[in-house]
Amino acid sequence: MRNSILKSAVSALSIIFGITTMTAKTSYIFLAPGVEEVEATATVDALRRASIDVVTVAVGDNLQVKGATGQILVADSLISDVDTEDADWLIIPGGDPGAQNLASDSSLRDKIVDHVRKNGRIASICAGPAVVLAPLGVLKGKKATCYPGLGDAINANGGQYVEQTVVVDPGLITSEGPGTTLPFAIEIIRATKGDKAAEAVASGMLVSKN
Repeated sequence: MRNSILKSAVSALSIIFGITTMTAKTSYIFLAPGVEEVEATATVDALRRASIDVVTVAVGDNLQVKGATGQILVADSLISDVDTEDADWLIIPGGDPGAQNLASDSSLRDKIVDHVRKNGRIASICAGPAVVLAPLGVLKGKKATCYPGLGDAINANGGQYVEQTVVVDPGLITSEGPGTTLPFAIEIIRATKGDKAAEAVASGMLVSKN
């Protein structure tokens, strides 16, 4: 009886004060050899400042991933060990040959297609939208941007290439490249946690609005 009363009281307080006991969904960013290091690390940095749960995932069988400029990134998990069934965002960085290595991984391709089929959210930057997403057909009917010079791949696969720093379409955020990584991350934060959280992180990191 006492436990029942306590549960009722907690439930009432949750309604009054807007308290939620739901656990936030996890987002995943995928790293393959040749990944553009800035796009991976700066995105993770900004999202974690906003208290967004993001896991770095190595595509392959080694947690250590050598980036496009030779830096070694250490992922949190291997792709074989993660379940993205209830993921929030799947985040696809670029890099040469990082984007192509991501596109070549059948497990990642399956995860992306399944996520989009369930109306899951995707964010991608640099070569990612053109090289990884477009060939899968997930940009069809969507506006998206990518690294300059690769936009034809988006158009050829049913999307609409937009020459813009960051493009936000329902369920999709895309961006141009290393120098646009922080604005890209801020828009992921905005879509996840709202304007207040996005502006707080942007202000703290001195992210220009221009």
